[in-house]
Amino acid sequence: MAITRIGAYSIVAELGKGAHSTILHIRRKEDGRAYALKLVPIETPEDRKFQEQAEHEFRVSQMLEHPNLIKIYCLEAQKDWLFRIRKVLLLIEFVNGKTLNNVKTVSLQQLVPIFVQVASALVHMHRRGVFHADLKPNNIMVTRNGQAKVIDYGLAWIRGESKGRVQGTPEYMAPETTSLGMVNEKTDIFNFGATMYRLVTWKLPPSLLPAPGTPRLNAKSYAQLLKPVAELNPQAPKELCDLIHQCLSFTPENRPERMSEIQGALDRIAEALGPPEQEEIAL
Repeated sequence: MAITRIGAYSIVAELGKGAHSTILHIRRKEDGRAYALKLVPIETPEDRKFQEQAEHEFRVSQMLEHPNLIKIYCLEAQKDWLFRIRKVLLLIEFVNGKTLNNVKTVSLQQLVPIFVQVASALVHMHRRGVFHADLKPNNIMVTRNGQAKVIDYGLAWIRGESKGRVQGTPEYMAPETTSLGMVNEKTDIFNFGATMYRLVTWKLPPSLLPAPGTPRLNAKSYAQLLKPVAELNPQAPKELCDLIHQCLSFTPENRPERMSEIQGALDRIAEALGPPEQEEIAL
């Protein structure tokens, strides 16, 4: 028989599965409101790392307060009769939308305002001393009315803390992340540039994490492999193409200095493009 309740939560539907978690759409008995509930099973001692990641994600969320950043309301640990933690639950803001990698009919007039919101969210994170470190279309949710929410703080790094093993998605990682394990504002800018590149062109930038037995890309080989945005999407305004390529500069010093600069540039591009003909985004 299918499980319909977890404690005080009634299950509406399953929203998705991660590598070691399940996301449910639930309603909480206490207030009748819709939430997302992330379930992280802790079945073996090796699973302790997933508990620590969930705890880290919750702690990062408590440092942030922005309309385009997903809220995590509470963390709960469920124990067995021997008081061993067997499941970690994260109660998360429910967003009635899809991640951008699953939305394929977004016009540039709709897309650029979404980029503005994501940039605004990252400006807030950076001012709080937090770097997302895994920005990509899969980690940006969007609703029909075009509201964006950056999700998943599992790999986020807090300035001044030890990083441990640096992880990420190869096609979106900055060269200094793959080679030196660096995470900072400039690497988030590269991640954002790779995200914009993917959504504007529907092509991935070259991976900077070499496959076994292959040489690591340098600035010259990377530039040769990176196809121009304007070539892949001739409708993209020159200012947007230039901005994306600046963010994707192999050398950090050649990228924009601050995320706030990118937000300002995107604001101007959105204004020049004008309002979208179709107000709602087809999900």
